[in-house]
Amino acid sequence: MSEVVIETQNLTKEYVRDEFHVVALKDVSLRVEKGEFVALMGPSGSGKSTLLHLVAAMDRPSSGAIRVLGHNLGELSEREIAHWRNEHVGFVFQQFNLIPVLTALENVELPLKLTNLSKVERLEHAATALKLVGLGDRLKHFPRQLSGGQEQRVAIARAIATDPALLLADEPTGNLDAASAQEILQILSKLNRDYGKTVVMVTHDPHAAEFASKTHHLEKGELIREETRSA
Repeated sequence: MSEVVIETQNLTKEYVRDEFHVVALKDVSLRVEKGEFVALMGPSGSGKSTLLHLVAAMDRPSSGAIRVLGHNLGELSEREIAHWRNEHVGFVFQQFNLIPVLTALENVELPLKLTNLSKVERLEHAATALKLVGLGDRLKHFPRQLSGGQEQRVAIARAIATDPALLLADEPTGNLDAASAQEILQILSKLNRDYGKTVVMVTHDPHAAEFASKTHHLEKGELIREETRSA
Protein backbone atom coordinates (compact mmCIF):
# COMPACT_ATOMS: atom_id res chain seq x y z
CA MET A 1 0.00 0.00 0.00
CA SER A 2 1.42 3.37 -1.00
CA GLU A 3 2.07 6.04 1.61
CA VAL A 4 0.45 9.43 1.09
CA VAL A 5 2.88 12.28 1.81
CA ILE A 6 0.66 15.23 0.83
CA GLU A 7 -3.13 15.29 0.79
CA THR A 8 -5.21 18.41 0.33
CA GLN A 9 -9.02 18.60 0.31
CA ASN A 10 -10.84 21.57 -1.19
CA LEU A 11 -7.90 23.81 -0.39
CA THR A 12 -8.73 27.47 -0.96
CA LYS A 13 -6.62 30.58 -0.43
CA GLU A 14 -8.08 34.06 -0.74
CA TYR A 15 -6.39 37.41 -0.29
CA VAL A 16 -8.46 40.46 0.65
CA ARG A 17 -6.83 43.89 0.63
CA ASP A 18 -9.02 46.98 0.80
CA GLU A 19 -11.53 46.51 -2.04
CA PHE A 20 -9.40 43.89 -3.80
CA HIS A 21 -10.38 40.24 -3.46
CA VAL A 22 -8.14 37.63 -5.08
CA VAL A 23 -8.78 33.89 -5.10
CA ALA A 24 -5.27 32.40 -5.44
CA LEU A 25 -6.41 28.79 -5.01
CA LYS A 26 -9.90 27.33 -5.33
CA ASP A 27 -11.01 23.90 -4.06
CA VAL A 28 -7.73 22.14 -4.82
CA SER A 29 -7.70 18.45 -3.91
CA LEU A 30 -4.34 16.77 -4.45
CA ARG A 31 -2.52 13.60 -3.40
CA VAL A 32 1.22 13.06 -3.58
CA GLU A 33 2.59 9.66 -2.66
CA LYS A 34 5.92 8.76 -1.11
CA GLY A 35 8.76 8.69 -3.64
CA GLU A 36 6.97 10.67 -6.35
CA PHE A 37 8.55 13.54 -8.28
CA VAL A 38 5.67 15.91 -8.99
CA ALA A 39 5.71 19.07 -11.11
CA LEU A 40 3.18 21.86 -10.62
CA MET A 41 2.76 23.79 -13.87
CA GLY A 42 0.74 26.76 -14.95
CA PRO A 43 1.01 30.36 -16.11
CA SER A 44 2.02 33.18 -13.80
CA GLY A 45 -0.69 33.75 -11.22
CA SER A 46 -2.15 30.24 -11.55
CA GLY A 47 -1.63 29.47 -7.86
CA LYS A 48 1.20 26.97 -8.12
CA SER A 49 3.58 28.80 -5.77
CA THR A 50 0.72 29.51 -3.37
CA LEU A 51 0.00 25.77 -3.23
CA LEU A 52 3.67 24.99 -2.55
CA HIS A 53 3.81 27.53 0.26
CA LEU A 54 0.70 26.02 1.85
CA VAL A 55 2.28 22.55 1.69
CA ALA A 56 5.37 23.96 3.42
CA ALA A 57 3.13 25.64 6.04
CA MET A 58 4.64 29.00 5.11
CA ASP A 59 1.08 30.24 4.74
CA ARG A 60 -2.34 29.15 6.01
CA PRO A 61 -5.29 28.27 3.79
CA SER A 62 -8.53 30.24 3.92
CA SER A 63 -10.48 26.98 3.93
CA GLY A 64 -10.00 23.29 3.24
CA ALA A 65 -7.72 20.72 4.84
CA ILE A 66 -4.10 19.81 4.31
CA ARG A 67 -2.12 16.88 5.69
CA VAL A 68 1.61 16.55 5.08
CA LEU A 69 3.67 13.59 6.31
CA GLY A 70 0.83 12.51 8.58
CA HIS A 71 0.33 15.91 10.22
CA ASN A 72 -2.80 18.02 9.95
CA LEU A 73 -1.15 21.39 9.44
CA GLY A 74 -4.24 23.27 10.56
CA GLU A 75 -3.86 21.80 14.07
CA LEU A 76 -0.24 22.85 14.60
CA SER A 77 0.86 26.04 16.35
CA GLU A 78 3.39 28.35 14.69
CA ARG A 79 6.11 26.97 16.97
CA GLU A 80 5.19 23.38 16.16
CA ILE A 81 5.14 24.19 12.45
CA ALA A 82 8.63 25.72 12.59
CA HIS A 83 9.99 22.60 14.28
CA TRP A 84 8.10 20.27 11.93
CA ARG A 85 9.27 22.12 8.82
CA ASN A 86 12.93 22.18 9.86
CA GLU A 87 12.88 18.46 10.55
CA HIS A 88 10.81 17.13 7.65
CA VAL A 89 10.74 19.63 4.77
CA GLY A 90 13.48 21.09 2.59
CA PHE A 91 12.61 24.18 0.52
CA VAL A 92 14.52 25.46 -2.52
CA PHE A 93 13.69 28.99 -3.70
CA GLN A 94 14.15 30.56 -7.11
CA GLN A 95 16.27 33.24 -5.44
CA PHE A 96 19.09 31.34 -3.79
CA ASN A 97 18.70 33.18 -0.46
CA LEU A 98 22.28 32.52 0.60
CA ILE A 99 23.90 34.74 3.24
CA PRO A 100 26.76 36.53 1.45
CA VAL A 101 29.11 36.77 4.46
CA LEU A 102 28.95 33.01 5.12
CA THR A 103 30.82 30.31 3.22
CA ALA A 104 28.99 27.55 1.37
CA LEU A 105 29.64 25.24 4.34
CA GLU A 106 28.33 27.80 6.84
CA ASN A 107 25.21 28.48 4.73
CA VAL A 108 24.39 24.77 4.63
CA GLU A 109 25.05 24.43 8.37
CA LEU A 110 22.39 27.04 9.25
CA PRO A 111 19.29 24.78 9.49
CA LEU A 112 21.31 22.27 11.51
CA LYS A 113 21.76 24.86 14.26
CA LEU A 114 18.15 24.16 15.25
CA THR A 115 19.01 20.49 15.92
CA ASN A 116 20.80 18.82 18.83
CA LEU A 117 23.89 18.08 16.76
CA SER A 118 27.30 19.25 17.95
CA LYS A 119 29.29 21.78 15.91
CA VAL A 120 31.53 19.02 14.54
CA GLU A 121 28.51 16.91 13.57
CA ARG A 122 26.80 19.90 11.94
CA LEU A 123 29.83 20.62 9.78
CA GLU A 124 30.15 16.94 8.83
CA HIS A 125 26.49 16.85 7.75
CA ALA A 126 26.88 20.11 5.82
CA ALA A 127 30.00 18.88 4.03
CA THR A 128 28.25 15.62 3.11
CA ALA A 129 25.31 17.54 1.63
CA LEU A 130 27.64 19.74 -0.42
CA LYS A 131 29.54 16.70 -1.71
CA LEU A 132 26.22 15.15 -2.70
CA VAL A 133 25.48 18.12 -4.99
CA GLY A 134 28.99 18.08 -6.44
CA LEU A 135 30.49 20.95 -4.44
CA GLY A 136 32.91 19.08 -2.20
CA ASP A 137 35.69 21.37 -3.45
CA ARG A 138 33.79 24.60 -2.76
CA LEU A 139 33.18 24.34 0.99
CA LYS A 140 35.07 27.51 1.87
CA HIS A 141 33.85 29.59 -1.06
CA PHE A 142 31.55 32.55 -0.47
CA PRO A 143 28.42 33.03 -2.65
CA ARG A 144 30.10 35.82 -4.64
CA GLN A 145 32.82 33.32 -5.66
CA LEU A 146 30.27 30.89 -7.10
CA SER A 147 28.29 30.78 -10.33
CA GLY A 148 24.49 30.96 -10.25
CA GLY A 149 24.24 27.22 -10.78
CA GLN A 150 26.68 26.58 -7.93
CA GLU A 151 24.75 28.92 -5.64
CA GLN A 152 21.56 26.97 -6.35
CA ARG A 153 23.41 23.73 -5.58
CA VAL A 154 24.44 25.20 -2.23
CA ALA A 155 20.78 26.08 -1.66
CA ILE A 156 19.78 22.48 -2.42
CA ALA A 157 22.47 21.20 -0.06
CA ARG A 158 21.08 23.49 2.65
CA ALA A 159 17.57 22.15 1.97
CA ILE A 160 18.67 18.51 2.37
CA ALA A 161 21.11 19.02 5.27
CA THR A 162 18.56 17.81 7.84
CA ASP A 163 17.72 14.79 5.63
CA PRO A 164 14.05 15.79 5.11
CA ALA A 165 11.56 13.34 3.62
CA LEU A 166 9.97 16.03 1.44
CA LEU A 167 11.78 18.44 -0.88
CA LEU A 168 9.87 21.43 -2.27
CA ALA A 169 11.33 23.56 -5.06
CA ASP A 170 9.81 26.82 -6.32
CA GLU A 171 11.08 27.54 -9.86
CA PRO A 172 14.56 26.23 -8.93
CA THR A 173 15.89 26.78 -12.46
CA GLY A 174 14.18 30.12 -13.10
CA ASN A 175 17.34 32.22 -12.73
CA LEU A 176 19.76 29.84 -14.45
CA ASP A 177 21.15 29.29 -17.93
CA ALA A 178 20.21 26.09 -19.75
CA ALA A 179 23.32 24.11 -18.75
CA SER A 180 23.07 25.04 -15.06
CA ALA A 181 19.33 24.34 -15.09
CA GLN A 182 19.98 20.86 -16.48
CA GLU A 183 22.46 20.16 -13.64
CA ILE A 184 19.94 21.26 -11.00
CA LEU A 185 17.18 19.08 -12.50
CA GLN A 186 19.53 16.10 -12.58
CA ILE A 187 20.38 16.62 -8.90
CA LEU A 188 16.68 16.78 -7.95
CA SER A 189 16.08 13.64 -10.00
CA LYS A 190 18.97 11.88 -8.25
CA LEU A 191 17.66 12.86 -4.81
CA ASN A 192 14.29 11.44 -5.79
CA ARG A 193 15.55 8.27 -7.47
CA ASP A 194 18.57 7.29 -5.37
CA TYR A 195 17.72 8.78 -1.96
CA GLY A 196 13.96 8.32 -1.89
CA LYS A 197 13.07 11.99 -1.47
CA THR A 198 9.54 12.97 -2.42
CA VAL A 199 9.96 16.04 -4.63
CA VAL A 200 7.36 18.67 -5.57
CA MET A 201 8.60 21.31 -7.99
CA VAL A 202 6.86 24.43 -9.29
CA THR A 203 7.91 25.25 -12.84
CA HIS A 204 6.67 26.98 -15.97
CA ASP A 205 9.24 25.13 -18.10
CA PRO A 206 7.97 22.04 -19.97
CA HIS A 207 11.53 20.69 -20.19
CA ALA A 208 11.90 20.85 -16.40
CA ALA A 209 8.54 19.12 -15.96
CA GLU A 210 9.82 16.20 -18.04
CA PHE A 211 12.00 15.19 -15.09
CA ALA A 212 8.88 14.61 -12.97
CA SER A 213 6.88 11.39 -12.87
CA LYS A 214 3.61 13.32 -12.59
CA THR A 215 2.56 16.83 -13.62
CA HIS A 216 -0.42 18.76 -12.28
CA HIS A 217 -1.58 21.73 -14.33
CA LEU A 218 -3.14 24.73 -12.62
CA GLU A 219 -5.02 27.63 -14.12
CA LYS A 220 -6.65 30.54 -12.30
CA GLY A 221 -6.21 28.77 -8.96
CA GLU A 222 -7.78 25.48 -10.03
CA LEU A 223 -6.31 22.09 -10.88
CA ILE A 224 -7.37 21.46 -14.45
CA ARG A 225 -5.57 18.24 -15.39
CA GLU A 226 -2.89 15.73 -14.47
CA GLU A 227 -0.33 13.83 -16.52
CA THR A 228 1.61 10.74 -15.49
CA ARG A 229 4.90 9.98 -17.19
CA SER A 230 5.86 6.35 -17.62
CA ALA A 231 9.34 5.37 -16.47
